[in-house]
Amino acid sequence: MKEDFYKYQAQTTPHPLALEISHAEGSYIYDTSGKKHLDFVAGVSACTLGHCHPRVVSAIKNQSEKYLHVMVYGEYIQQPAVELTKLLSANLPKNLNTTYLVNSGTEAIEGALKLARRATGRTQILYAYNAYHGNTMGAMSVMGFEERKNAFKPLVPNCFPITFNDEADIQKITSETAAIILETIQGGAGFIQPENGYLKKVRKRCDETGTLLILDEIQPGFGRTGKLFAFEHFDAEPDILVMGKGMGGGLPIGAFTASHQVMAFLKDNPKLGHITTFGGNPLIAAAALATLRELTETQIVQQTLEKEKLFRKLLKHPLIKEVRGRGLMLAAMMETPEIASEVILACKEEGLILFWLLFEGRALRITPPLTISDEEIAEGCRLLQNVLNRLKTD
Repeated sequence: MKEDFYKYQAQTTPHPLALEISHAEGSYIYDTSGKKHLDFVAGVSACTLGHCHPRVVSAIKNQSEKYLHVMVYGEYIQQPAVELTKLLSANLPKNLNTTYLVNSGTEAIEGALKLARRATGRTQILYAYNAYHGNTMGAMSVMGFEERKNAFKPLVPNCFPITFNDEADIQKITSETAAIILETIQGGAGFIQPENGYLKKVRKRCDETGTLLILDEIQPGFGRTGKLFAFEHFDAEPDILVMGKGMGGGLPIGAFTASHQVMAFLKDNPKLGHITTFGGNPLIAAAALATLRELTETQIVQQTLEKEKLFRKLLKHPLIKEVRGRGLMLAAMMETPEIASEVILACKEEGLILFWLLFEGRALRITPPLTISDEEIAEGCRLLQNVLNRLKTD
């Protein structure tokens, strides 16, 4: 199978981890040799409730016996999608009440950018240095990492970077700006949180200039930071909220949410302003609905902050320079990218799954399922400490 993997499946890097998967359950992934791997990554923040959560699996099975794809997005009334968007509205501020369901986070970014231009009649988009919003052409146009963009230029014009957490740069938002798009917590940059009321000040400037604030919650959304959405920590409501990853409980989904008034710009003048064949797919919507119900009907989200405290207590070692992030969106920082890579690869051999961040090479990504137990946290940190101790003595 490994030979066929390299031969027939397109690759994204020269050296994939190439773990051959047998099955996964809870906080563990099992390879084809029978070895289990404690998962501190959760499919890069996608498996919010762990692997094969019973409630999600049950929802998928039940829906699969009723109907799968029946019509392109927005034409037929399908219960899973309607109930999902209704429950989202019930758990968001009153102006975030209408959701467009798509297939991935990056497609949701595309829709949000189009919506902002259409609703304002403006074309200028501001974004942050070191931002990551996806890899399609529009999303790359607001990616703050030139090395990744250069090979694909020219991209969408009239997109300009600012510095995240730089209050002076807020003034670059003007009456010419359709939208500013920001990750509520910068992901690829190293889990950088807004400081000193930064998002609230951005919100104020947007109100002054008639600019729409797009917040990308593809990584921190759905309970990962101890709130259902991370913007709840920072007293700054977006005009357009983008989500994905952990929304589907392990299945592919994305969405963007705005007011009914703003979202209406996509349905007329012209009609079909944004269309998708498989957005709102009933099987995936059922999985997302089960995930959201589990998050809102239990204490899983609230427990995330207690689990963060346990991680911070156990992640103490001379090779760990700091731990960034919030909730279960954490990055343990090494001194160099080389050390970080050595740790990640060594932990893989020990049965602990860690991963990299896109732009910050010194980071160890720690984004486990929100359902991870205290005992599993302790076990994973013990395995990590063992690796760090070996490196320190070498």
